[in-house]
Amino acid sequence: MQRREFYGTITPVKILAVSDQVVERVYSLASNGHFNDIRLILGCGDLPYAYLEFLVTVLNVPLFYVPGNHDPDFNPNDPHTKAEGGSSLDLKTVCHHGTLIGGFGGSVRYRPDGTNQYTQREAYLRAFRMIPRLLSNRLRYGRALDILISHSPPAGIHDDTDKPHHGLDAINWLIRFARPRIHLHGHTHFYRGNIAASESISGETKIVNVYPYKVVEYQA
Repeated sequence: MQRREFYGTITPVKILAVSDQVVERVYSLASNGHFNDIRLILGCGDLPYAYLEFLVTVLNVPLFYVPGNHDPDFNPNDPHTKAEGGSSLDLKTVCHHGTLIGGFGGSVRYRPDGTNQYTQREAYLRAFRMIPRLLSNRLRYGRALDILISHSPPAGIHDDTDKPHHGLDAINWLIRFARPRIHLHGHTHFYRGNIAASESISGETKIVNVYPYKVVEYQA
């Protein structure tokens, strides 16, 4: 995804990635034009859908998101289980202005009755359901993904020692298989000043914890 300016030069496209916590300051920043250069919103889960809908309405740009472990199970007959004006990418991929984006929702299971929670084995089975889409992308575009969004972090990268915040091994597999340039996730709460703890490299992929929001530049 790229934007051409005068004389054919190319500038990165700015993405607003959000997760886990409503930030009151974002309301005023968005309303006051601070995010006017944002071209895409990516939601990494555990946010009220009203918050996402506000961002879509004010910024008037596309929104793609995945559900977190505190989000409701999707019900096509219940408008409260989706963000109006946005598209859930859970186990899906989309080609948006030439950029391939895929999504993987949920977290590791830590409660028997938890929504959007999966054992490590269940998460692998979900990830394997993406294989046909990823292979189709590779055949058509020469690559499987450019950007992967998830709620959970990968196992051993940006995760934590308490059971609810263990990472998912299936996401490590997805990164190895799809080789996205950027992986954006939420779920674990690193604070904005600690850049070293919130950004990592795994193979060809830059992994970013976006909690609670981060502006990411992407150049195709």
